[in-house]
Amino acid sequence: MNATHQFFFFFLFFCAACSGEPAVIKLNGETMGTSYNIVVVDHNRALKQEVLHDAVEATLRDVNARFSNWDQNSEVSRFNRRHMTDPIAVSADFTEVMSIANIVHEASEGQFDVTLAPLVELWGFGAPGGTLEPPGDDAIAKAMARTGQQVVLASTNGGRRLRKTVPSASIYLAAIAKGYGIDKVAGRLKSMGASHYMVEIGGDLLTAGANPNGAPWRIGVERPDAAMRTVEDVVYVSGLGMATSGDYRLYFEYDGERYSHIIDATTGRPVTHATASVTVLAESAALADAWATALLALGSERGMPIAEKNEIAALFIDRRDDNGDIQFHHIQNERFARLQAYDTTGRP
Repeated sequence: MNATHQFFFFFLFFCAACSGEPAVIKLNGETMGTSYNIVVVDHNRALKQEVLHDAVEATLRDVNARFSNWDQNSEVSRFNRRHMTDPIAVSADFTEVMSIANIVHEASEGQFDVTLAPLVELWGFGAPGGTLEPPGDDAIAKAMARTGQQVVLASTNGGRRLRKTVPSASIYLAAIAKGYGIDKVAGRLKSMGASHYMVEIGGDLLTAGANPNGAPWRIGVERPDAAMRTVEDVVYVSGLGMATSGDYRLYFEYDGERYSHIIDATTGRPVTHATASVTVLAESAALADAWATALLALGSERGMPIAEKNEIAALFIDRRDDNGDIQFHHIQNERFARLQAYDTTGRP
């Protein structure tokens, strides 16, 4: 779909806890085809690492059982295999994810779209071994007949029943499921008494409270340059979800043209604008995840007015060619700038 991969250079800037300082619990592992990293700051030293780890793993197993496109027994995989148009009942979690997806789809002029897998695969960005050359117009039109979130899917009964209007349609949730999983893990941590934490999966994250130094969490955003991995900017995050989407890792060149994996849902072709990455801060990781994808597909020129209208804090990084020298230009809206208005101690 629009951004099947989230690219995000992840750093935590804080000192190790010293004697008398809060306990710092770190958890990490593998999930959703990527890794997770969690930091919990325990001022009361009442939380047990093993207990938190088991709770996190159980939560992530449940999320994967709902939304993993790689697990043939997951809820979404079973739905995709049904080449039928009769409605079926879906879980409360599935209903919630699709509700968020529909909201962002509509608000983004259709650019966030969970049904774009046929186009992603057609352009060679799906399973390994794809053909890295532009497909023909007929092939694009055929793939587009199976896409369109509001066209090929329909829901009833308050979203608790979902059906296909095109039997071969499919749902691919890579650009929202990680964020939703983060929200679920954060909710589990909160229910267990944690109030200061950072939960990150595959570059998307959500924070609460303060880092071990008592300051907002500081996260590094990667420079959108495939030739190097370095920090382009540092973002303060406290009580918010954060996600970055970029176009600079998955692309191919053909006859001198560059084709990225970011597909324009209205044309069925890779976008051609100058935006290389978008970072979003939102009230949940699921919203940040979805909006980062949508705004990257839109690009800064179209995307910034939409971000403003929907009160989304966004940082666009555009690629500019200055006589062969690529420069990166930052464009942030007022809402994003306001959330970054910290003094040198990291306090608002």
